[in-house]
Formats: sequence, C-alpha cells, structure tokens
Amino acid sequence: MCVTTTEQTWPQRRPAAGAAAGLELVIVDVETTGWLPDQAAITEIGAVKIGFGGLRAEFTALVNPGSAIPAEIATLTGITDEMVGEAPPISAVLPSFLAFARGCVLAAHNAPFDIGFLTAACRQSGLQWPDFSVLDTAALARLVLTGAEVPDCRLATLAAYFSARTLPCHRALADARATADVLQGLFSKLATAGVLTVPGIQLPAPPRPAPRRPPAPGPGSGQAPGRTSAGPAGLAAAIRSLASWIRRLTGRSRRDDSRSSQASSQSRPDRRPGRRLACQGVR
Repeated sequence: MCVTTTEQTWPQRRPAAGAAAGLELVIVDVETTGWLPDQAAITEIGAVKIGFGGLRAEFTALVNPGSAIPAEIATLTGITDEMVGEAPPISAVLPSFLAFARGCVLAAHNAPFDIGFLTAACRQSGLQWPDFSVLDTAALARLVLTGAEVPDCRLATLAAYFSARTLPCHRALADARATADVLQGLFSKLATAGVLTVPGIQLPAPPRPAPRRPPAPGPGSGQAPGRTSAGPAGLAAAIRSLASWIRRLTGRSRRDDSRSSQASSQSRPDRRPGRRLACQGVR
C-alpha cells in the first residue's frame, strides 16, 4: 500500500475550470476478479486527489482478494496471484483509502462499477461507507460531448480525445490518472459553455453495480438524457435537460425518504453509498 504526494511529478494540467473551482476530488478506480461485487473481489485500488488550489496526492494499493484470480482477468489487468499473495486484505486497505478520500467528492469512470465494489467491500468489512458525493465521468461525457467529437464514451476514447498524459491499461492508478485528465477536460468544456458551478448536479440515489457495458438509456426509462446534438446549442440544451432531470429525481427521492421516515422511526441509519451525477456509463 502506497500513498504519495505528487505535486512535482504530476502538476495540474489546466487552470481550474469554473465548475471545479474550490473542489477537492478523489478520482478512484478499482481492479477486481470479476464483474459483480457479490461474486468477485477487489485486487487493486488506485486514486488521484485533485485539489484545484494546487494540492494533489495519489493512493495505490494491491489487495489480496482471498481467492484465485481467473486467468482471463489476470490477462486483462496483468495482476496475478503472485502479485497479490502478500498484499493486505481489503479490510486492512479500506480505512486508509477512506482517510485519503475524506471530505472530497469522488469521481470514477462508470462509477456504479467502482463505487459498487467499494461499498460492498465496506459492508463486508463492517465499515461505514461515508456519504460521498459521486461524479460519473462516463455519464458526464455523454452529456457534454457530441457524436461528432467522439464515437463512444469509453475511457480509452476519452483519454485519447483529451490527450491524457496517462493512457488507461486496466491498472487502477493508471486508469485513475487518465480519468483525472478526462474530468479536467470535461470541466473545461462545461466552463466554456457557461456552466460555472456543480452544486445541485447530484442525484441522491445509490449507484448500482453495473457491467462494464450496460445498455444505453431508453426514452421514458428515467435514465439520464442521452448524447447531445452538435454545437454549443446542443450542449446548453443537454445541461438544461440534465438539471431538470436531477431536480425531478431529487424531489422524488426526498418525498420517498419522508414517507419511509414516517413509516418507521426505528429504521437503520442511511447507508446509501453516495450521491452521483448520473447513472451508468461505459468503460
């Protein structure tokens, strides 16, 4: 397990965009032995902390999953049983990661996958998952970028589009670094379009663990709005649509919470894993 400050070796790439000003974010990525938290376990956590006032640090840790890594997963990630054999279990790694991320907004590419594994690991370890706000760069990219700009919103595609300094390679820290550059690029585009703040662009619903390639949202399904049309007008319309969608679902969630509270005054404390921008992306 390694936590390092990297202000000298990983300087901030762009001036703080308006939407990011004043925020501290932790961009996180996990590698796992499979696709679903109830059937697989984490093998690596990588995270990059971006303080848009200049503070930055990195977190990386191999994790012993407690079972053999399937051959196809080892081929995909390059993480082998030998590499994790002497690594600590997830219950020993999570407290350090949670301390690293304390007080920050979390971001991930296809956040339901990464956050789903982390929250499941906390539950299995008897740890409380903090009430993080969670930003999904895959969902944000589908709203900000047009089909003329990128053919899809996979992390590799976005990293190439924004000329990320680190290319994703299915290793947690490298993918977190790539996602950090993508996020800064998306914030810059939002600032150019006049979107200068992010308060309120958060949905109080727990992210569900999702496959790496979930189906595209369909009309009337309650999913986030889809890809934008070309040009500034399309981007502005997408932002307005997103804001309206969030206000509707936020109001619905608050009403549901109120009914639930009235129905049972002795219910367990809220263990929802966090609030996120929009659900489900592609990896």
